Amino acid sequence: MFERLRTTDDLFTFRLGSLLSAEHDSLDMLGVLEAAVTRPELKRLFSEHAKETRQQIANVERCFEILGKPIGDSPSPTTKGLAEEATSLMRKTDDSLIDAIALSGGLETEHYEIATYTTLIDMADAQDLSEITVLLEANLAQEKEASEKLAAAAKRVTHQSSAA
Repeated sequence: MFERLRTTDDLFTFRLGSLLSAEHDSLDMLGVLEAAVTRPELKRLFSEHAKETRQQIANVERCFEILGKPIGDSPSPTTKGLAEEATSLMRKTDDSLIDAIALSGGLETEHYEIATYTTLIDMADAQDLSEITVLLEANLAQEKEASEKLAAAAKRVTHQSSAA
């Protein structure tokens, strides 16, 4: 889409496209993690967040519509790398540790998305894009809530694994 980013609008649009790619990567990763975990409550957690992620994707696509721009799909090497790392670790780890690794991978992805949403919200505010800000803030709130749930589950799983 861009050979060179020349304006804050270019940067915002590129980052928004990168966020969209990140959300698609996350959705794929959530499916892998849901299939990999052994605890039913973790399967539900990943499944519920996948539903939220689908809505987040729709919200980001709506941002492009508001901007009057084609939906971009700028690369997101960070989320691809986080997914590859989690998958690689799960392949070389004892089954008893899969849930902990899956939670860690999910949590790492949430933190990246939270940082990205925060940056984009600041950029949208600076450009007085209030309708976009509202959509991005809704997504950010879901990401923060998912992060808290993943962190609590990771703590429980880690303590249970250490006790065993």
